[in-house]
Amino acid sequence: MLAFAPLHGAVGAAGTALSWLVDLLEPLAGGTATAAAIVLLTIVVRLLLSPLTVAQVRGERRRAALAPQVRDLQRRYAADPAKLQTEVFALYRSAGANPVAGCLPVLLQAPFLLVMYRLFSTTEGGTGLLQERLGGVPLGHHLGDGLAGAAGPLFAALLAVLLLLAWWSSRRARRASTLTGTVAGTTTEGPGAAALARLLPLLPFTTVLVALVLPLAAVIYLVTTTAWSALEQAVLRRPQPEKTGALDRN
Repeated sequence: MLAFAPLHGAVGAAGTALSWLVDLLEPLAGGTATAAAIVLLTIVVRLLLSPLTVAQVRGERRRAALAPQVRDLQRRYAADPAKLQTEVFALYRSAGANPVAGCLPVLLQAPFLLVMYRLFSTTEGGTGLLQERLGGVPLGHHLGDGLAGAAGPLFAALLAVLLLLAWWSSRRARRASTLTGTVAGTTTEGPGAAALARLLPLLPFTTVLVALVLPLAAVIYLVTTTAWSALEQAVLRRPQPEKTGALDRN
């Protein structure tokens, strides 16, 4: 599944880059070179995708700033959905915001993240990645393969980090929703908004569930990319009560 030509070619290219990083790091990292290369390659890819994340956050801030006006329009045109839609789009257009533009950066990032996932969870890259070891544990080792030796402590440590990151991200999501009255940059009023507000803070914990069925190489990738996402949240979504509007217009 998903082994069509463009994806397979991209995974192969990523595998070549990973092999180059392993060779580069081996004199310094020794037996941990492959794991270190996974971390480094993940960071490089996330750095390349950072402009998309910045664009997404700016879009969210614009829409969040308009949320009070949107709520006012919702009250004013509650009995006329067609007029409400027209007025809301006119408001976004006049403010230079797009109610659906926030989805575009996420969609553009998805193919890159899929390639990374395939590289670290299958043998498509042609690097023999899953046969390499970290602390004596093969990078292709799953939790279901057993927890004997170093596997138990290693997986326990990685899952603990994922759980901590999920808790931190969930806490930030709840706090942002409470302080701004928005969920992911949209107003929290309207059909299904309450359910969405309860659901979104739980989503970070899905990374822990996913890690339970992934090989060690993919878990290392997941920990790295999740930590990077948490760092982006801390930096890009920090409160800017006075300067947000001015910065977003620049």
